[in-house]
Amino acid sequence: MSRIGPGGSSLRELAILRDGRRRRASSYDRTGGNDDWIIIGPQETAIIVDIAGAGCITHIWVTMSCEEADFLRKTVFRAFWDGESDPSIQVPIGDFFGMGHAMHRNFTSLPLAMSPQDGKSFNCWFPMPFADGARLEVTNECSDTPVTLYYYVDYESYSSIPGNMARFHAWWNRENPCTGISDQGMTNREFQCSGKNLSDEGNYAILEAEGRGHYVGCNLNIHNLRTTDKWNWYGEGDDMIFIDGEPFPPSLHGTGTEDYFNTAWCPTQEVCTPYHGIILPGGPNWSGKITLYRYHIEDPIMFEKSIRVTIEHGHNNHRSDDYSSTAYWYQVEPHKAMPPLPPVHERLPRPE
Repeated sequence: MSRIGPGGSSLRELAILRDGRRRRASSYDRTGGNDDWIIIGPQETAIIVDIAGAGCITHIWVTMSCEEADFLRKTVFRAFWDGESDPSIQVPIGDFFGMGHAMHRNFTSLPLAMSPQDGKSFNCWFPMPFADGARLEVTNECSDTPVTLYYYVDYESYSSIPGNMARFHAWWNRENPCTGISDQGMTNREFQCSGKNLSDEGNYAILEAEGRGHYVGCNLNIHNLRTTDKWNWYGEGDDMIFIDGEPFPPSLHGTGTEDYFNTAWCPTQEVCTPYHGIILPGGPNWSGKITLYRYHIEDPIMFEKSIRVTIEHGHNNHRSDDYSSTAYWYQVEPHKAMPPLPPVHERLPRPE
């Protein structure tokens, strides 16, 4: 048989015999020594995996070091499936593994995790099938400092894969800051809660894709830029997900930022669950930096022609905070070409 083994990966399916061959690409020392890493010089790209034929990447583990500040935003992870010229994954490497702000921090979700020491071990379990080759690249865009990279890429090889297997994609976006309004002359409640929004115009875009596939989630990073001693909750922004070009109101219209991320009542606590969490809750009065995630593993959002995943930045897009995000989805190729990543200086996190 030449198909991917039956079922998924739940405990009750582990006894079912599977087809294929387990393989690994890693940074082990080819001389037999203990220098189990590669060095990527500044402005250099390393191809860490170049697989021929059909298969599926099942796990990626990475840890890395660099003496230059914010290197997790300066280092870029890309993936290409089936000989394509435009990447299907193009994300700063820290953001790809679930945490923005060029930070690492211990957290656990089902598809992504950062593990000790201090969240410096990065893991991804999103399955990434391919029919005719896979290439993974890491580019060091630091100004003058090398990156030391350790990695495992675990995959299965097959003679072929089913025709209904979509390809994995990931896209990074940022608005710094989002375009809001001034709070001058308004009460705090008016600024935070007033007005009516009857479109997605001005919403922050988490994903815009064309083709057939399903959206499987995102992480969202917010830097609260409003300085006030009044109630300074960054949320109240409704999620709005438009499928196949539908008009407003979309099929999927939510009730607030914390609600889309499956929390409630303006949370200030860290929490990590398989499908949703708050890795970074912000400081007093929701100040500083926040990271949230929501992964649609049990409830992927299907689309036949296109999808637009958006969220308000504050109710009625009143707030002007720094937003960045990574969206994850599967789709049939070819995909709409991703715009180039912004230059390094536009990717860097703001200081506290």
